[in-house]
Amino acid sequence: MAAAMREKGVGAGLSAAAAAAAPGEEAAPEAPIVVFVNSRSGGRHGPALTLRLRELISEEQVFDLSVTKPPDFVRYGLMCLEKLADQGDLCAKATREKLRVMVAGGDGTVGWVLGSFTELHVMKREPVPPTGIIPLGTGNDLSRTFGWGGSFPFGWRAAVKRSLYKAINAPVRRLDSWRVVVVMPGGELVERPYSLSPTEQFDSTQVMDISGEMPEKSSCYEGVFYNYLSIGMDAQVAYGFHHLRDEKPYLAQGPISNKLIYSGYSCTQGWFCTPCISTPGLRGLNNILRLYVKKVNCSEWEQISIPSSVRAIVVLNLNNYGSGRHPWGDLKPEYLEKRGFVEAHVDDGLLEIFGLKQGWHASLVMTELISAKHMAQAAAVKLEMRGGQWSRAYLQMDGEPWKQPLSNEYSTIVEIKKVPFHSLMLSGE
Repeated sequence: MAAAMREKGVGAGLSAAAAAAAPGEEAAPEAPIVVFVNSRSGGRHGPALTLRLRELISEEQVFDLSVTKPPDFVRYGLMCLEKLADQGDLCAKATREKLRVMVAGGDGTVGWVLGSFTELHVMKREPVPPTGIIPLGTGNDLSRTFGWGGSFPFGWRAAVKRSLYKAINAPVRRLDSWRVVVVMPGGELVERPYSLSPTEQFDSTQVMDISGEMPEKSSCYEGVFYNYLSIGMDAQVAYGFHHLRDEKPYLAQGPISNKLIYSGYSCTQGWFCTPCISTPGLRGLNNILRLYVKKVNCSEWEQISIPSSVRAIVVLNLNNYGSGRHPWGDLKPEYLEKRGFVEAHVDDGLLEIFGLKQGWHASLVMTELISAKHMAQAAAVKLEMRGGQWSRAYLQMDGEPWKQPLSNEYSTIVEIKKVPFHSLMLSGE
């Protein structure tokens, strides 16, 4: 696999396998594991962690994501195993069938790897390897949800070894994935996050159903998220934080320092106090946004009212958000029945939508003293944005923020639909 990925060609892997072949029957490995390491995640533990992993398994099983991309693993590494299996190599066949993947990184890194496996689902190249996590990020909500921990452990050298052993027999759980399509009038997204890619595949008739006339030229982007998508002030703060961290990387020395910088930065962006020079009414998302949802077994879009006080809306898939917080709350059965909600699960085909009013409200939600503003629970979501006195909005998807330009004349549409297959996760519990 490693040779095929390095040379970006299946033939290189086949040649390497032939050269390494030994006479006699080869024993199939009990639980082959491949590890991807993001050396830029969290506290920059990646380089030392890579060395440790190569001591525990082998250099051919550990890949630095700055050198080897997940799509190359799917297109060349796994394809090489499949070709060898087709040629009668029993070891390659067993490896392909039993392969498990560990990702050392944050939520965005895990999502990148899971997203690359979409090709396996689409091309019917099964089985799809289940994925476990070594948390290196700041929030690590995916890692928390599936029992792999919320932070990189202090005694990490022993902990990494335990994680590899745990991954061998870990049960497999399912995770909903959500496809996002952004349709905007003309132009291009500047500083586009890697989680969004240009595409021309979108249903213009459904966009017309809501926004009316569309411009002659539209730009379209698509991506997939696993944790959340949000719009508003929280995304604006995240956008500024990411730029500050890129400009001054020496400030980002670990999850704790990241959180302190994040909190301090949020105080300067009007999240806690709307600047006097701005019209407070313009801060409410209802000035630029219309929210539509489709409920289970319903084909019609339903518009959801947005309170004027709401300055951020979060569309949530996981139970965890913002470093292990539970903003949706543990709702009582009577309340669920009254609102027409059901208990939230990561594989139920539903998204939870809630609002945050301002920093003080968000702080109480994050400390779990109160629940967020419950708005809807939906099987599909559509956001329609139009500028007015706003020239842009801020959005983020699994921690990757971007600045979305807005038009006064035409709407920008963000549509969220469930991917028709589940991602497979290893449970660390």
